[in-house]
Amino acid sequence: MVLRRLAVAGVSLAATLQAAVLTLAPTAAAASQTALPPHPAGAATAAVDRASTGGPATPTGQATPVEGPVAVRTGATEAPDIDVAKVQAHLTELNAIATRNGGTRKSSGQGYRDSVAYAKAKLQAAGYTVTEQPCTSGCATGAGPNLIAEWPQGDATKVYMFGSHLDSVGAGPGINDNGSGSAALLETALTLAQQHPAMAARVRFGWWTDEEQGLNGSDFYVNSLSSAERSKIKAYYNFDMIASLNGGYFINHVTSAAAQPMKAYWDSLGLQPEENTEGAGRSDDYSFEQAGIPTSGYAMGASARKTSAQAAKWGGTANRAYDACYHQSCDTTGNINTTGLNHSVDGIAATLWKLAVADTTPANDFSLTAGPATGSVDPGASATSTLSTATTSGSPQTVALSASGAPAGVTVSFSPASVTSGGSSTMTLATTSSAPPGTYTLTVTGTGSVTHSTPYTLTIKGAGGCTAQQLIANGGFENGITPWTGDTGAIGAHAGQSAHGGSRFAWLGGYGSSATDTLNQAVTVPAGCSKATLAYWLHIDTDETDRVAYDTFKVKVGSTTLATLSNTAASSGYTQRTLDLTPYIGQRITLTFTATEDSSLQTSFVIDDATLQTG
Repeated sequence: MVLRRLAVAGVSLAATLQAAVLTLAPTAAAASQTALPPHPAGAATAAVDRASTGGPATPTGQATPVEGPVAVRTGATEAPDIDVAKVQAHLTELNAIATRNGGTRKSSGQGYRDSVAYAKAKLQAAGYTVTEQPCTSGCATGAGPNLIAEWPQGDATKVYMFGSHLDSVGAGPGINDNGSGSAALLETALTLAQQHPAMAARVRFGWWTDEEQGLNGSDFYVNSLSSAERSKIKAYYNFDMIASLNGGYFINHVTSAAAQPMKAYWDSLGLQPEENTEGAGRSDDYSFEQAGIPTSGYAMGASARKTSAQAAKWGGTANRAYDACYHQSCDTTGNINTTGLNHSVDGIAATLWKLAVADTTPANDFSLTAGPATGSVDPGASATSTLSTATTSGSPQTVALSASGAPAGVTVSFSPASVTSGGSSTMTLATTSSAPPGTYTLTVTGTGSVTHSTPYTLTIKGAGGCTAQQLIANGGFENGITPWTGDTGAIGAHAGQSAHGGSRFAWLGGYGSSATDTLNQAVTVPAGCSKATLAYWLHIDTDETDRVAYDTFKVKVGSTTLATLSNTAASSGYTQRTLDLTPYIGQRITLTFTATEDSSLQTSFVIDDATLQTG
């Protein structure tokens, strides 16, 4: 089997949480653990061994703090009790994703990309500003993107960041390492969005790629920040392996100012946390620490062994690994300490509320956006756009929609004419045959308890005429990933392939295992033109030797496949290929490139310089 290529590579947080100390109650949850042998010395394992740490048990006959709501006062607002069952539901889905993708969610595989898609969909629906950040240097070849989500409220000059790595090792699904931290952050983020408290500071969440290969995703993110953006991050909190079955309660830099909100919460439960010595320099907080950003975080331990003193304090089995399934295939949903996970996620919420939530009741507010924000039509034709709203603070409200600035011969209608914030409406711009050609900027307004507006640019072409133009944006992939969607981690200047023009390209496939990569872009093919032609340059190389189409590349418009190529069309360089899209004139279409590989022998489909020319 041919493996795919490798890529070339204190602030003061004075905090005294006021929290009730819960009564301890005996709980039995025995787990027989087998300690893992230490990794062999040497550079080959050093990068991986920098990775996850975390974890305590609820041993037979040992007293543990009871689970349940623990409210931490932060002025007028209390931190919520996060529902650990919802965190476990996320873990169940991550485990299912791994099962569907060969038992792993490694950064370069489809299991990781599916994990990103799962979290991204929930965060976008909750109203977060969500970004996929491709790791274009320093990451393993084919590594998927970082996922960044920011709650769009609070002082943008003061950011508190909470992060966890979303990838697993190749040997297993990584449900404790590090589904536990990832799922806890996801449910905390969703709870914040649901409660809509007034914010004193910004909260930003990060789910990192390629941690298991050496903290590469978080390194890339931190290095991509300007000095001004770094200075806005007042502290970074990391959560890696926070549900180890035989674990302990560990805090990174436990005596630091940054750690005090986290330590205060666990102290309120009588947990007696210790310094996370095992995890020092081995997880993504180290990337931020190296940049001078204060850091802390929770962990419950990895392959290190629990001491007798720790077993006496926390329960569990002395001289056994905190997590006997560390970096193994048994790191599934059966490898989760629910009590520890509950204490961790509630501590995350307590810390977030203490640092970033304001003491006032939030005013009702909303946002308004148009997508697309431009349209081009012939006189007599119509254009449409979706107006999306979101509740940005307080409670949802009714938003009435209107538009101004339309020229003579243009009418604007909305369906529906008003929405509850969080909903959407279709705006239709209908033109008459006598509408004057030109480009016009309309103002679309939403009116509720407050008023917001967003621009829309309408171009009316000459009657019966066609403006020849190239419609695909960023077809050479030189300007990041926008507006491409799908497996955007395929875009970059990857070692092992070269661009047709410039330095960047899209590398689909090339894994040598069962995988599917897609790239999509939505475009409007304007009416009035007589021809539309798609052209793209494609390089195919393969390790297949049979003249059998094992691995395929397809070009689709919507659900219709217009062209199919395979490993049998491999050649030494790029070949320009064209397709007639004239039947789609006057339509908004989604163009899709899809590469699908079978279980062995890689085939790479490398795309560059794609155009869609009208005339």
